[in-house]
Amino acid sequence: MLSSNDLALIKIINSHYFIKRDNIVSKIEHKGRILYNKFERINEYLSPQIMKEHAEGKIVVAHNLINAADKVENIVFDYNGINAERFYHRAQLMLREEGFINFTAYTSKTRGHLHLYIHKGHTAFSEGCALASKLSAMMAQRMPVEWRVFPTLDLPREYNILALPYEVYQKERGAAWSKHM
Repeated sequence: MLSSNDLALIKIINSHYFIKRDNIVSKIEHKGRILYNKFERINEYLSPQIMKEHAEGKIVVAHNLINAADKVENIVFDYNGINAERFYHRAQLMLREEGFINFTAYTSKTRGHLHLYIHKGHTAFSEGCALASKLSAMMAQRMPVEWRVFPTLDLPREYNILALPYEVYQKERGAAWSKHM
């Protein structure tokens, strides 16, 4: 289970959260597509007890990437490929090259899948989407695309959520490395 320090790295918006239901909660039309949402928004504080239930596998909890001020704190790669170690190695090299020195990879529910949080700080939603697309395109030049990137304009705002991570895979805090930039 993650410690509160590990979760503090990604600055989770804890004023509300989403719980995955077995049935369809809502139907959303976006850019000519109909999407069926299985996550229900709960307008309560994301408590340690809820996070513990998620970690134990009793429920699936997701957090919002967009805060009330229309800002994002993180750019996230949701890697769903077969070689997480290779993906993380390539991603960390690319991110360092681009000047990003604070990022953390977490394991997700499925073995071998990662959520790579790039800690950007207060960034406007549209700017975050543009940066996410740019980083994804740069990464796509180096390896086959086996990920989705968030935030994105390709999905409605209600879909710019991610399940809470389970464990830290690796973290990069580049204070020592940044002197070489």
